[in-house]
Amino acid sequence: MAAESRLDYYNNSRALKTMEEELQQAQEIYDLIVNYLVTYSFQILGAIIIFLAGLFVAKKVSGFVEGFMLRNNIDVTLSKFTAGGIRIVIIVMVAIMALGKIGISITPFIAAVGALSLGAGLALQGLLSNYGAGVSIIVARPFVVGDTITVLGVTGVVREVKLAYTILTNEDDVTITIPNRHIVGEIIQNSNANTIIESSGGVAYASDPEQAVTVVTNAIKSIDGVSTEKEPQVGIEEFADSSINIGMRYWVPTDSLFDTQYQVNMAVFKALADNNIEIPFPQRDVHILEQQAADTP
Repeated sequence: MAAESRLDYYNNSRALKTMEEELQQAQEIYDLIVNYLVTYSFQILGAIIIFLAGLFVAKKVSGFVEGFMLRNNIDVTLSKFTAGGIRIVIIVMVAIMALGKIGISITPFIAAVGALSLGAGLALQGLLSNYGAGVSIIVARPFVVGDTITVLGVTGVVREVKLAYTILTNEDDVTITIPNRHIVGEIIQNSNANTIIESSGGVAYASDPEQAVTVVTNAIKSIDGVSTEKEPQVGIEEFADSSINIGMRYWVPTDSLFDTQYQVNMAVFKALADNNIEIPFPQRDVHILEQQAADTP
């Protein structure tokens, strides 16, 4: 029994000692906080006021910049990006001023931010290059929404230009997303809202080529989907083995490219048939030479 009493006494003493140490540590933290607040109370209040004022100024300045750019017909994406960048810069500057006000050194913080920025830049190199290319596209405006562009072998109508990528669509409602870094520096073909169709058809050598050109031109113009901004170009493309090939070049809206092309082909076929202009098929003349029998001795 005496041994158990001594053990309980030891445990209770140890628990009390631990509690006293914890209370002493809490008291030290409390005293430190009170002393810090008493010493830096006005600095903390000033830092809070500076930070809140900075948030207000950042919001007003960014809003003014965005509104000014939109009023001057600057691209919406670029306007929002610029306004957001200015707001972030102002907030960072205000935060640095507020930290300095309460006696916190910002030099290690700036060094850490620089190191993190370098690492993030290397890790996000592709994404950042897309954003840089997006800004270049928005500023230089090599194409706008509604234009038909061909880049890297892909053709489509521009539906949206974002900072990281550009969205195209085609007649089949297929959405094509191209990272902007693959657009900047490449050869871009921009035909605005239309696409040119180039095709050809043959007529017999016995036909009148001038009549054939006139008939084909009128047939192309008869289709509503063909653009009226530019005249169709129709003429003799080449003299083939079995026919005179009539070349056709005309513009159609990209959204209805294939539908219009098929209508034009049908109209040309019917027009040639109605005007008795023959569309020949490949022909070959085969000459058989009979070998005379050798003279008998």
